[in-house]
Amino acid sequence: MDTPSVITQVTNPKEDDALPPGAPEKVPQCSISSKKQRRRSIFSSLFCCFRHYRAETPSAHNASVLPPLVEENGGLQKRDRMQVIPIPSPPANFLLPELTLPDYGKKCVVIDLDETLVHSSFKPISNADFIVPVEIDGTVHQVYVLKRPHVDEFLQRMGQLFECVLFTASLAKYADPVADLLDRWGVFRARLFRESCVFHRGNYVKDLSRLGRELSKVIIVDNSPASYIFHPENAVPVQSWFDDMTDTELLDLLPFFEGLSREEEVYGTLHKLGGR
Repeated sequence: MDTPSVITQVTNPKEDDALPPGAPEKVPQCSISSKKQRRRSIFSSLFCCFRHYRAETPSAHNASVLPPLVEENGGLQKRDRMQVIPIPSPPANFLLPELTLPDYGKKCVVIDLDETLVHSSFKPISNADFIVPVEIDGTVHQVYVLKRPHVDEFLQRMGQLFECVLFTASLAKYADPVADLLDRWGVFRARLFRESCVFHRGNYVKDLSRLGRELSKVIIVDNSPASYIFHPENAVPVQSWFDDMTDTELLDLLPFFEGLSREEEVYGTLHKLGGR
């Protein structure tokens, strides 16, 4: 497997171009905003990442193909600018198992990983919360993982209120061990990785209709608008996080989610959130 097919990530703009000895060089990355220019490393196909997308109806041919060199979109944009994209018909077999008794009656919250809950880098981070070894073409590389402030409190409370699902466009060989270290309470009832995404116009899209849950009771929390272009009306957008230890976004969202958990369906509340 080629290295670019393994790792994708959003590069911290504050990081320099240095990588560990023997690691491939970085290459330029596109950005959805003309005001923000980002770069991506050669390792950028394992983590979630961003590029421009065009809102077009996915074809049956490319919906199941996941080319290894193409990245996912990024950049936050206002909900009133989003266009609802026609989506493929849901499959006969859904991504999630049947609801368990403890989750019966709860809404389903799909939560992204990279730049939503954590930031990961191949460059050494002195205050990393985790260091995860990832094998690439026979060589083990160390991935340094930094937890977003208040992520522990956020996950614990969300696990009480909702059926929580981790859904990332990253590969399982990286994301699964990170989730093991991050989720000490078993909050995530299921974990979905890149192979569960729909590849559409150069992006890894998280098609919520494939989950097997009633869409009016599904929320997606993600920093990448491309991840939810099929269902923008179900999204709670968050800002991409890299290393700001004063960030309080996850903590600030808890009262909102506590209220949302008591609603009959999600659209009315999320409509107000989007300012539409």
